[in-house]
Amino acid sequence: MLRTDFSYDLPEDLIAQEPRERGRSRMLVVTPNSLEHDSFANFPSRLGDRDVLVINDTRVIPARLFARPKGAMKNPIEFLLTRERDPVTWETWCRPAKRVKPGDRVTISDSLSAEVLEKQEGTVVIRFIGDMHEIERLGIPPLPPYIAREQPRESDKESYQTVYATARGAIAAPTAGLHFTQEILDEIVRRGIEVVRVTLHVGIGTFKPVKADRVEEHRMDTERYDITADAADRLNAALAEKRPIVAVGTTSVRTLESAIRAGNGRFVAGHGETSIFITPGFEFRAVDRLLTNFHLPESTLLMLVSAFAGMETIRQAYAEAIRNRYLFYSYGDCMFLSPLPQALSPVSGERAGEGAIERSK
Repeated sequence: MLRTDFSYDLPEDLIAQEPRERGRSRMLVVTPNSLEHDSFANFPSRLGDRDVLVINDTRVIPARLFARPKGAMKNPIEFLLTRERDPVTWETWCRPAKRVKPGDRVTISDSLSAEVLEKQEGTVVIRFIGDMHEIERLGIPPLPPYIAREQPRESDKESYQTVYATARGAIAAPTAGLHFTQEILDEIVRRGIEVVRVTLHVGIGTFKPVKADRVEEHRMDTERYDITADAADRLNAALAEKRPIVAVGTTSVRTLESAIRAGNGRFVAGHGETSIFITPGFEFRAVDRLLTNFHLPESTLLMLVSAFAGMETIRQAYAEAIRNRYLFYSYGDCMFLSPLPQALSPVSGERAGEGAIERSK
């Protein structure tokens, strides 16, 4: 399977630059046989009484930090926190990385500095020294590069969070969750629909471009997830009772599909890491429906939704969304997807699962 199988052309003016009003985004409802235009305000009525809704409660940290220039440098040193090793030690992307070396100490503020511990290809490991609260005060949400900002906005610290974000650790938002208001969540609960929280701290691997021509040669970075004992019990009860599991976002999908494999068909409470790469041909064992945003061409996220709903169905849905001027990407509109029947592979008509690339740990 080729990376270019997942290409499409998107007019630049359809890339959302501003947050949508929560609860008012457009929603394309997609099944293998139909495309229906709706509003996310009607999402609760799209759920069945037996559904279990799974949300990812990770919270985005202000992961872009700037250290004062060193020596003859004129510009600050930028660090993007990408992976936590412990509360004070982080793997980062650094720019300009050539100006730092192990043993260097950089100053972020009068009360926070960082020591460079390691430097590898593409990664600089730093250890913070001082007041860690300065990260929250001085850090900037790492908005995707397609959202143009001349200057960072303080308001993005909240608009780029879901209303249910609690577990700090992500460097990007699980953007399908940005559509929810507390009122919509309350309505879902009032209808008796069970809501289960899981946590996957979105890392750089989810968004790393696929550079290999052949999809199967791409390697995902690992991301950390957590499932509580209560969440595992409720998800296992849903499996036993054959109740549909509705995932909010691709991060929830990756958590659920990784965890059910790690538990040999059951959800086990605890922490885990996953580098699962979901491509057409993957056999979904946990997720029955999916709420998701529109994703970048040739991205791992577009490959995941193509695996779930079928490549041709997704091509048709994206073309329909572009014709009707839906807004795309993180701050854009959304889709509510039903799965491709699992009896057939979206690639060749063979039984599903033959093309799956599973790398969960």
